[in-house]
Amino acid sequence: MVDGPPKLTNPSPASNSLHIIGSEMAKTPIGDHASNPSWFTPKRLLIIFCVINMLNYVDRGAIASNGVNGSLKTCSESGVCTPGSGIQGDFNLSNFQDGVLSSAFMVGLLVASPIFASLAKSHNPFRLIGVGLSFWTFATAGCGSSFDFWSIAIFRMLVGVGEASFVSLAAPFIDDNAPVTQKTAWLAMFYMCIPTGIALGYVYGGFVGEHFNWRYAFWGEAILMLPFAVLGFVMKPLQLKGFAPAESKNATVGPETEGPGLSNVNGGVLIRNELISNNASNKASKSRGAFKMCNQFPRFLIDMKMLLLDKVYVVNVLGYVSYNFVIGAYSYWGPKAGYNIYHMNNADMMFGGITIVCGILGTLAGGYILDCMDATISNAFKLLSGATFLGAIFCFISFCLKGLYGFIALFSVGELLVFATQAPVNYVCLHCVRPSLRPLSMAMSTVAIHIFGDVPSSPLVGILQDHVNNWRETTLILTSVLFLASGIWFLGVFLDSVDRFKLDSENQSVQSKATMKPLLEGEDDEMPDTSTGP
Repeated sequence: MVDGPPKLTNPSPASNSLHIIGSEMAKTPIGDHASNPSWFTPKRLLIIFCVINMLNYVDRGAIASNGVNGSLKTCSESGVCTPGSGIQGDFNLSNFQDGVLSSAFMVGLLVASPIFASLAKSHNPFRLIGVGLSFWTFATAGCGSSFDFWSIAIFRMLVGVGEASFVSLAAPFIDDNAPVTQKTAWLAMFYMCIPTGIALGYVYGGFVGEHFNWRYAFWGEAILMLPFAVLGFVMKPLQLKGFAPAESKNATVGPETEGPGLSNVNGGVLIRNELISNNASNKASKSRGAFKMCNQFPRFLIDMKMLLLDKVYVVNVLGYVSYNFVIGAYSYWGPKAGYNIYHMNNADMMFGGITIVCGILGTLAGGYILDCMDATISNAFKLLSGATFLGAIFCFISFCLKGLYGFIALFSVGELLVFATQAPVNYVCLHCVRPSLRPLSMAMSTVAIHIFGDVPSSPLVGILQDHVNNWRETTLILTSVLFLASGIWFLGVFLDSVDRFKLDSENQSVQSKATMKPLLEGEDDEMPDTSTGP
């Protein structure tokens, strides 16, 4: 058996010292050197990710606002016509087409999320976020430049591609860097940006649409996101727990090319030998790269099988799908329903204000309560079921009331309770699987809650409203789905659950030492391959 790579003959003292330094470096996890730049403190990372997440959802709120979404041209019985406004008025869209626009981003998200999650195993996740944000910036600018239904629908799909990398990778980064006793609270701060972003989107879209033009809302979003897209490429990349450093996987220099001039004959450097060895190394690199690409799909299928066989994960996602079915329709149709039921002249501002206050307080409260309860998967399911059930009761009763002020009071309490689920549900997604599966867990959870949740809910609610032509009945039918979500999460309390976050810690430590590159790169990288030989 070969114990290691070929050793240099007559090594110089300098060479020996370099090997010693390399060995000492290998004793320290790579995260302490490459993946924790001094400027990127955990709190700064959280702040940056929160701002990016908020911009993602500002876009969702803006396209749903009356100022950007607009309305169709209407004519009274006396023949007086009111011109259309916003996207719906400019492109003459039906309610169904209008609902499709809110869900079109899901096509890109569905395709790209598993791809980005799989690529995280062979490419640095922080760079992948930069690529995704670049797509997002381009696509939102394109939405502002669209000229008909199909053009804006295509750009909305590309927005989903851009969002895919961030939604699957940001939460694991935060989970890695959060203090042990505040993990749920940090996740709560991150997911607090969802209702906050949607609410700001209502206000932002309403203001821009009223004072300028709906197109400027999308152009403004692209300008705001551009610096963060650039940041993903220029900042020193971070590394996720459960993944070997991307640099070590890309190390393709073999021991034969460990510095020109090491092969000497009669004191002369053989340039030809160096060129030959470099060429061989490049060919080996390409072969390994092709092998990795071919190996991605079978590995993805194995990982997917592990997720689908995990009862805790499946129950959690099923409840999340039902929950998001309602929340997605609320966020899109809420201002329009409020305007028609309670004749709100400032429906965008009203729903935006309720959502931002209740979203912030509810999400932070959910994370804080779970940390106080002792953050376990079983306790998370208890909180999810109870908060959703109580929130559903308050929301249902609020839509039964005829008075505006009674509706606002009860609906605010309902939203406060409903938004308390954001941190616990994502805590379960992150901790019921091994660390190496977290990006895929988040990606498939996001895909599921959209493709089975808010993607069909917006057009289906539009169809339901076209059929019954009564927004009060429509909202009551929609709200009843929250009771289903509460029941599904209640089942999770009785499942055997194990927090697998620490399961890979020991393996990762061993892997980091094995893949750490010494100053003379290549020797340690080749050792795992040669040590398995006959």
